[in-house]
Amino acid sequence: MALSDVLDLLRCPHCGDALSPTADRRGVHCQQGHSFDLARQGYLNLLRSGPVKNADTTAMIQARDRFLAGGHYQPIADALRDELESGSAPVTTVLDAGAGTGYYLASVLDGLPGARGLALDVSVAACRRAARVHRRLGAVVADTWQPLPVRTGGIDAVLTVFAPRNLAEFRRVLGPAGRLLIVTPLPEHLSEVRGPLQLLEIEPGKRERLETGSAGLFSEGVHRELRYPIRPTRSELTDLVAMGPNAFHLSTEQIAARVAALDPAPTVTVAVSVTVLRPRQPASPTATRSANWVR
Repeated sequence: MALSDVLDLLRCPHCGDALSPTADRRGVHCQQGHSFDLARQGYLNLLRSGPVKNADTTAMIQARDRFLAGGHYQPIADALRDELESGSAPVTTVLDAGAGTGYYLASVLDGLPGARGLALDVSVAACRRAARVHRRLGAVVADTWQPLPVRTGGIDAVLTVFAPRNLAEFRRVLGPAGRLLIVTPLPEHLSEVRGPLQLLEIEPGKRERLETGSAGLFSEGVHRELRYPIRPTRSELTDLVAMGPNAFHLSTEQIAARVAALDPAPTVTVAVSVTVLRPRQPASPTATRSANWVR
């Protein structure tokens, strides 16, 4: 899918006006004169300022691509797809906020023939990869902590998988019958290697903070817990560390040494919570205040 096929879902990140292709089709612009170039790799950069320091690097995206290709997180993708396939309301537009490589969004689109997908990520490297992962997917570089460059009420489903949650903005872009699907790690997620590999700890009380943050914006959520074992190779364990935030603090040699010290390579538990939220009706004023420039 060309990015032009999802352009109607987007808005200018500076003023909120609709975007349209430039005369040479090499970018997009709004009526206020803001213009943005379309990268030759097929993604659009709509960051309101310069690159974000903690954006995933090319090496991190490559490691994530390799790890996900092993199928270890496929049951998570299947759970998201099953949820959207089983709903009564049709799903024709899906937004993945913090999409990374586009792995989960591509899987969901495979189960929704004709649906369009919009992958947002603050990482240029991620959007470069996501732009070519599925023919019905458009990739946009954007900061999910800022007002999203997405039209109000134009999205049927929002996904956020191990990613930041801008709940007010998610509520704004969702239509009245929309759904927000959130995947967060449970305390025992990767517990067998979290200590030996010195992975970042999972903050306690994630569900409680989600419920507090979503109050007034979404109805009480439905939670499903998913647990299963995986047996990653040493190479895959290396990629597991290298694809996440630990990569900002550890060298390749340090990661390799910690993985080599695991003897034998352990069976690892995947444990996540899949939460489904529906917008409260009518929308809380809070949902529009965060992006009052959006028309």
